[in-house]
Amino acid sequence: MLISKLPNVGTTIFTTMSQLAADTGALNLSQGFPDFDGPDALREALARHVMAGHNQYAPMTGLPVLREQVAVKVAGLYGRKVDPATEVTITPGATQAIFCAIQAVIRPGDEVIVFDPCYDSYEPSVQLAGGVCIHQQLSLPDFHIDWQRLADAITPRTRMIVLNTPHNPSGALIDADDLERLAALIRERDIYLLSDEVYEHLVFDGREHASVLRHDELYQRAFVVSSFGKTYHVTGWKTGYVVAPPALSSELRKVHQYVSFTGVTPLQWALADFMAEHPEHISELPAFYQAKRDLFCDLLAGSRFSFTRATGTYFQLADYSAIRPGLDDVAMAEWLTREHGVASIPISVFYQSPPAGLRLVRFCFAKREETLRQAAERLCAI
Repeated sequence: MLISKLPNVGTTIFTTMSQLAADTGALNLSQGFPDFDGPDALREALARHVMAGHNQYAPMTGLPVLREQVAVKVAGLYGRKVDPATEVTITPGATQAIFCAIQAVIRPGDEVIVFDPCYDSYEPSVQLAGGVCIHQQLSLPDFHIDWQRLADAITPRTRMIVLNTPHNPSGALIDADDLERLAALIRERDIYLLSDEVYEHLVFDGREHASVLRHDELYQRAFVVSSFGKTYHVTGWKTGYVVAPPALSSELRKVHQYVSFTGVTPLQWALADFMAEHPEHISELPAFYQAKRDLFCDLLAGSRFSFTRATGTYFQLADYSAIRPGLDDVAMAEWLTREHGVASIPISVFYQSPPAGLRLVRFCFAKREETLRQAAERLCAI
């Protein structure tokens, strides 16, 4: 008789809601991917490299030219000089990077602190390593870390803390003061960090992304994960990377080589070309997505939803308490999809134990203007 290693894991809410959107013909503002394509020059570079014969295995750690471009970016944005040979690893997606980082350091009985609402891939990765997730709820309404509760949650068995900034699903940001408080809290402890920074370039209103890469002390114990897919509008390419000190990178690579060995070769060549030839893409990204956020929020201003504009990511939370306060958010997301033709994601699924009365759904605004206008029109009609 097969006994599941993940007995509580089923189909993800992202798959469920995207399928429901497809079945009903609803506008899909649920799963986090654009409905527009990546830059022409990037896609042309991919075609060029495929036709040039760059279709065999890349090195296990990723193409040197792409790792070098990541190192250039990290130095330019965060002031950290990293060795592309020993501190940068290219992975087939950020989710795989997260899995490998957790498997590299978590052993049976170890505790990993995660902050609810938290992205759904963290806990299964910890469970498969034999560890246990300790869930700490971010404080509402602005989803900030409660530092006293975090201090109280740390035990001699705490092996890792998982950060996520900009935060999915809330869009909240950690700032430099938060990193200082975290450093003080774990300074004398043998605790690693996993910093999920896949939305690092989607920060709005003049705010600055407080990357762990900026913090000398924290970086020495951190795996910092990012995503080319999120940055370049090509989520289907499933290509990401990890920046970590040499000793941690070495342990991560031991796992990575037996999970996928390497990422897709021509994608890496194309990304390296585009990063070298179009560095302005990254600097222009915050304004690009802030304009989409502002358009969507401006259009929703006449609706019965209430919201505070997201400070990061391409997700906008909306409170539906004035519409159907007696409906839980999973039922609300299904109702919005079936009855009003707009698919969203309920927030309770990101919690171990959702707060009572939580009435929030998440909309993805990484969409064309036409899509956002149609979605807002339907939502305002409720």
